[in-house]
Amino acid sequence: MSLVDTNWLEKNFDKVKIIDCSWHMPQTERNGFDEYKNNHIKNAIFFDLDNNSKKDTDLPHMLTDAKSWENIVSNMGIKNDDQIVIYDNSDVISSCRCWYNFIYFGHNPELVHVLDGGLKKWIKEDRATTSDIIKIIPSNYTVREKKELVKNINQINKNILENEFNVIDARSLERFKGSVPEPRKGLRSGSIKNSFCLPFSELINQDHTFISKEKIYEKFKSTGYETGKNIVFTCGSGVTASVLALAYFLIDNKYMPTIYDGSWSEYGKN
Repeated sequence: MSLVDTNWLEKNFDKVKIIDCSWHMPQTERNGFDEYKNNHIKNAIFFDLDNNSKKDTDLPHMLTDAKSWENIVSNMGIKNDDQIVIYDNSDVISSCRCWYNFIYFGHNPELVHVLDGGLKKWIKEDRATTSDIIKIIPSNYTVREKKELVKNINQINKNILENEFNVIDARSLERFKGSVPEPRKGLRSGSIKNSFCLPFSELINQDHTFISKEKIYEKFKSTGYETGKNIVFTCGSGVTASVLALAYFLIDNKYMPTIYDGSWSEYGKN
């Protein structure tokens, strides 16, 4: 049950830790933390996607190291057996990246959920929000890192020759085909050789909820990817790749989300 709806969260409010992982593309000139301070779901803890990523790199949103993740989550007051609901107020459904991070670092996938429709749907339904900041009691979180859930550029290049897994790109078809410039400076246009394209936006309804499982299945089928092989998701910087990973997890609960962390921010340089 990776996705939970607003009714479920309201009924289970006191049984879960709630995380606001709102992150916005730089060109939107929106600040997730500022918005959180003004208005959020009660008891929500803010997760800063930029600050909680790897520091010693010029690539955005790269996974941090295990020790840093233990400190980040401990300082959020989250324990290993906590049930977590993550939401966002972002057009790129950034909550899915936080969902992936928790699974990568070993939190039980059955305990990590994304709020379907996010803050936008919550507010539209006139559910309670606040500007009060919760007081956090630090925990002692421990990591069980699953390194097999991330791919690096060498593995991606090797796969072009050996074709061991599918690579599916969450960017728009125009960016995938290289017919428009990349929003980040210094990157060439185009895509990874032999990869497939499924724009993440095709999986999201107007109210920011996911389309039905039946429709998700049809969308993946339409890409022409090879069944029977593992799937690795990519995008511009690893955020919307996680949207595809969660969507695929909905239709195949045996799948463990696997991301090319550098995504086009790295590959487009080379």
